[in-house]
Amino acid sequence: MKVCVFGAGAIGGYLAAKLSATGTAEVSCVARGPHLAAMRANGLTLRSEGQTLVTHPRCTDDARELGPQDFVVIAVKAHSLPAAAPSIQHLLGERTTLVPAINGVPWWYFYKSGGPWEDTRLESVDPGGKLWDLLPPRRVVGCIVYPATEVVAPGVIEHTYSNRFDLGEPDGSKSERVQSFSQLMIKAGLRAPVRPRIRENLWVKLWGNLSFNMICALTRSPLDAVIANPETRALARAMMVEGQAVAEKLGVKLPLDVDARIAGAAEVGAHKPSTLVDLERGRPMEIDALLGAVVEMAHLTSVPTPRCESVLALVRQLARSAGAYPELARARA
Repeated sequence: MKVCVFGAGAIGGYLAAKLSATGTAEVSCVARGPHLAAMRANGLTLRSEGQTLVTHPRCTDDARELGPQDFVVIAVKAHSLPAAAPSIQHLLGERTTLVPAINGVPWWYFYKSGGPWEDTRLESVDPGGKLWDLLPPRRVVGCIVYPATEVVAPGVIEHTYSNRFDLGEPDGSKSERVQSFSQLMIKAGLRAPVRPRIRENLWVKLWGNLSFNMICALTRSPLDAVIANPETRALARAMMVEGQAVAEKLGVKLPLDVDARIAGAAEVGAHKPSTLVDLERGRPMEIDALLGAVVEMAHLTSVPTPRCESVLALVRQLARSAGAYPELARARA
């Protein structure tokens, strides 16, 4: 079985190292810059659970060298995907399955969703609807990412908590391909349950992303501080309630209530969400996949989301002023 991890950064590198260590698949990575150079020279190093693992997947910056794959794990950030899609196409064979390990609302969200909005293309995550054509949703197995990982040095990934990746077909079926990939992940020591309603799992994670990620970035505060402050906690809760209304209008029933989700977030402690980390490091911030798409879906379904819209306007302006809004970053590239 051939598996390519496209974007072998924090999450992609973690997955590539774990999958490589089993020897059950031919694993390759598409990466770039010093990280790629270090992996070629010294292998891919993973520090996890008090142990250090060094693996040697094939690494390249040119997907054309690798040819068609059985599975392609896409581990770039959502705002980088439109630029990466043409390269990913070089990895596609007749039966290649795409596994997007990407935060937020995916471009394939409305594929096989049922209801009046089925096959809608979301401009916020799929500008011009091009991803839908370049990376057809029929190839996709949904994936929700939970681990906390970081590239601490070129070629070195540090994993701090969780090893869970929820998987699911957009139509809810237990297909051969989703079960096959789940078993591959499980053999690598990862938790990879197959979910019959993957959008529910997506929204449970998105609940925290659309609220806490944005408020932490705006206030430059870690998660525990935002939750401890009654005012910012109340704002996060109000945003989550708005998000829930959008999800329910789309036919998704969340399996827990807002306060239980907040309590779960509080257990994480003094964590800096990725949006804040990107702001601090001057990197393009994940905004549109985490909140912009929620607001777009609110407009689509005529659900009022005034707090989400206000926070979205603020965090977009913050990112623009810091040179960290993806549109600006792409213009400078």
